[in-house]
Amino acid sequence: MNRFARAGLLAATLIGIAVAGWTVGAVGARQVFVAMAAIGWLGMGAFLLCSVGVLLLLGGAWLVTAPGQPLRRLPLFVWARTTREAATDVLPFSQLGGLVVGARTLGVRGVPDSLIYASMVADMTTEMAAQLLFTIGGVAALLVVLTSGPVHAGLVPLAIGGLGVMAVLMIAFVVGQRPVLKLIGALAARMIPGSVEAVGAVRVQLDAVYRQPKRILAAFALNLLAWVGSAAGAWVALWFMGSHVPLWAALTIEALIFTLRSVAFAVPGAIGIQEAAYALIGPVFGLPPTTALALSLLKRARDLIIGVPAILAWQAGEVGALVAKRAEPA
Repeated sequence: MNRFARAGLLAATLIGIAVAGWTVGAVGARQVFVAMAAIGWLGMGAFLLCSVGVLLLLGGAWLVTAPGQPLRRLPLFVWARTTREAATDVLPFSQLGGLVVGARTLGVRGVPDSLIYASMVADMTTEMAAQLLFTIGGVAALLVVLTSGPVHAGLVPLAIGGLGVMAVLMIAFVVGQRPVLKLIGALAARMIPGSVEAVGAVRVQLDAVYRQPKRILAAFALNLLAWVGSAAGAWVALWFMGSHVPLWAALTIEALIFTLRSVAFAVPGAIGIQEAAYALIGPVFGLPPTTALALSLLKRARDLIIGVPAILAWQAGEVGALVAKRAEPA
């Protein structure tokens, strides 16, 4: 990443932090923190357990797109997905860091590189498709709810616009998979000896994955369950916070938030955008702005609680592997 890109990310982050701070201050910082504390230790534990369940589903989806990997390797793929998510959450300036860390986690345990990257592409494709379906449901629910009111009606173009952008991104990702791999292979052939074979192996492996529709459908189903499970986790957190909104309302709110986060991928962690979106969307479904913002901050706290230990454990494992490799006789 060049210095101009880093400067842009830093500027986006600082602006996002300012927006988040202003949003919390405008709603009432004290009230937001009181709402956060209302979840209690038991509620936070339940919230974290829901997140662990989602990681199990995500790891399973990745394993399904890796033909030849036995079911007993599910814990490995769950751990790889955990480190992948942790790096994305904890190292926001490294936008590809999560993918690299996840791939490295599998690679050091003997999974072939071609299978790692092919399965990652297939997994990301099914994940985006599942999110698109989940978002369509959220937008449909929003359109049903927004029957009157100029403020609420203003959310319609925002939601539909986000859905449209996400659909375009997914189509571009799906259509561009093979051409991009071909381009990478052509460029790498001029710079890195042996790279053509490596990229070609990924393309062959990716084609092999896509020739197994049952695996793709299974990955899609698991990723869809993960999206629903993640939203249900937010509903659990709200319940412990004393805000008993209907489950369908929580699912709709989270579907819209997930969409805005995906569209705002250029902003590290969607900082500021997530907070403003919660404050804007929450009241439409009967969620006070203070509680909505408290949920947003609790989700960030959860990401750190899971992410920081995961990254530290992954780093310790990397150091151990390096030491063991150096200790081997030449």
